[in-house]
Amino acid sequence: MVLTLSAAALFSGCGKGAPTLPLPPPPAASKAAASTPNLERLRQALTAATALPGVRRATWGIVVHSVDRDERLFELNAQALLTPASAAKIIAAATASEAVGWDYTYETTVRAAGTVANGVLQGDIVVVGTGDPTIEGRTGQSLQTWVTALKAAGIRRVQGRVIGDDNRLEEPRPALAWSWDDIGGPTGVLFGALNAAENLMAVTVTPGIKAGDRAVATVERQAKGRPLETRVITGLAKSETTVWAEQRPGDPFVTIAGSIPASAKPTVLPVAVGNPTLWFANLLRERLIQGGIPVQGDATDIDEAKPAPARSGQTLYVHRSAPLSTIVQPMLKNSVNLYAEAIMRLNAAGAGAGTGAAVATMYRAQESVQKRLTQWGVPPDAYQLVDGSGVSRRSVVSAEALTAVLRKMYDPAMRSPFIQALPVAGVDGTLLERMRRTPAERNVRAKTGTMSNVRSLAGYVTTHDGERLAFAIISNNFEGTGQDAIKAIDAIAVSLAGFRRGLPSARDTE
Repeated sequence: MVLTLSAAALFSGCGKGAPTLPLPPPPAASKAAASTPNLERLRQALTAATALPGVRRATWGIVVHSVDRDERLFELNAQALLTPASAAKIIAAATASEAVGWDYTYETTVRAAGTVANGVLQGDIVVVGTGDPTIEGRTGQSLQTWVTALKAAGIRRVQGRVIGDDNRLEEPRPALAWSWDDIGGPTGVLFGALNAAENLMAVTVTPGIKAGDRAVATVERQAKGRPLETRVITGLAKSETTVWAEQRPGDPFVTIAGSIPASAKPTVLPVAVGNPTLWFANLLRERLIQGGIPVQGDATDIDEAKPAPARSGQTLYVHRSAPLSTIVQPMLKNSVNLYAEAIMRLNAAGAGAGTGAAVATMYRAQESVQKRLTQWGVPPDAYQLVDGSGVSRRSVVSAEALTAVLRKMYDPAMRSPFIQALPVAGVDGTLLERMRRTPAERNVRAKTGTMSNVRSLAGYVTTHDGERLAFAIISNNFEGTGQDAIKAIDAIAVSLAGFRRGLPSARDTE
């Protein structure tokens, strides 16, 4: 049974401490802009873009709204529920920021389960996580810092194990309707209470001696507990390298498949680690040993730890992440799914520890998102979110709903953490190579969405006259290529950047 947002209301609890902010009027209250020749030309250009080759059969949802004048300039299927792909991250970021604030930091606690005498821990190291997605990632500290901190706490040797305690959140699992062929690779990494190196391990694939030989796949030492099945064949010397990872349904191992040419250099493939908690514990154990703190026991997930670790013992170190204002940057600019799943769950702020609360965490987050969006004028039937990243095709949203969130998050100075984290056309993130040498370059700030037969773009643009617009564009089920859809979407954004209310001057028409 699929738990929808309406069913999530069965679970109590929502984010606390949210600041009181002015609410925009509901979308239905927005007035249409008065028709002018220039506005009619804009509307014709936007409509024409949706009929370009490759996207004529697509289902489109588009809203263009002036945040300066509170006027609707254009809409097409504004209420249709469509798959937004990663544009859904806009909702996760916006609602979480109000639930916990931009200064929020994750805390991860390292405690001694046992006594410490003469620098020797007579027991286990237990690491208690709360969902920090950044450790050893692009915005987080290296675990070497932890080794230094433990030495400063007097730890010179660990007689027991390194145990990952992930019980503050629900067990890591794919979100509803995640595609099985995403799970083995970077798109489908699982999120948990403990995460490290963005839950990706490096698999090195080395070709065989001659074409037809089975290639060899090796993993990092700390990932040896992740079973692999190598189905990569050595290809002809000048063939193309095509190697991928997939977690096939029913298999206890991850499959590395494809082809690598003979005599090619080894290729390194990022692969999802499987159990994030065990991966974290293994990685920390390796870092401790490498840093001069021998560990006698193994690394383990607390659910598998027998005997259970001692309850007594001192806190050795508390790691605090960068603030949410920093963490949201890779989530939106680079569309990191792990960060999105972590940030989405911040909407469940206030959920306590313990089995019942842990299992309910995502459901509580959904309930809090629904309450918050309702306050912002977005009705519950305008979306259905089952994940924070948009990987699930069961996450659907209307262009109207996305635009309402953008209106809520709008900052006239364009300096808020939310707006600063959006990719900038032709400059960075997932818009680095798009809309260059057009009026949209260094102008459009928007979140992209990319999935097979799905492309989306939602954010802000400044027109030729300096008017600020919020827009949401979603294209589903186009008949052409993804590049065809991007071309059409970018044409819309460029038209918005070049729009002017008044008549062109003589200089502009020369």
